Amino acid sequence: MEPPPWSYEDMARRLMSESSAVLDLGTGGGERLIAMRDVFPQRVVATEEYLPNLVLARERLSPHGVEVVETEPSSLEQKLPFGDGEFDLVIDRHTCFNISEVARVLTPNGIFVTEQVDGRNHEDLCQVFDCEPQWPFFTLGFVLDSIRSTDLVVEIAQEWEGKTVFKDVRAMVYYLKAVPWTVPSFSVETHFEYLLKLHDRINLEGKIAFARRLLLIRARKA
Repeated sequence: MEPPPWSYEDMARRLMSESSAVLDLGTGGGERLIAMRDVFPQRVVATEEYLPNLVLARERLSPHGVEVVETEPSSLEQKLPFGDGEFDLVIDRHTCFNISEVARVLTPNGIFVTEQVDGRNHEDLCQVFDCEPQWPFFTLGFVLDSIRSTDLVVEIAQEWEGKTVFKDVRAMVYYLKAVPWTVPSFSVETHFEYLLKLHDRINLEGKIAFARRLLLIRARKA
């Protein structure tokens, strides 16, 4: 995959080194957070909703003093199980968030930084399989409008479009199984005809590319 022009990890590390309490929303298996352990502040908390990831994250992060909290499924209405103003930094990579709750748990002058997948990501790939993106409304403009209803002030707002390149159908099958929300109910059996056409196209063109869309937001609580 083509990388974006920013580094979420570098930004998160820098901010974490200047913080006293950080919350990582949707930490997954904790693999990205633990890579920042050399800059962990006094308090580090992570959330995760998917049970297998929750178990793995606790195994990885608990020995480093990180509290891993199970939450309800992430959504635009998700409530966070924390008090007001508990964290001076909230980080989030690719996990849906309730911006009002993020603002609530931040201290005054606290920072929220998130990298998100644009809801129109791989729209052209969806079209190949005769489906539509599930969250086309989720764009940089949508996030900025949501932030305006809070006491957060946007410091950085960037969007980027690059390419995801496939050189064989096997790689595409692996990708679609790893991110099943791209083509709902995808399977080789049910989508074999689509895959066959893509196989022929790759043989003819050598590779096939689809539009990848990301956005980056950094906001500070007034």
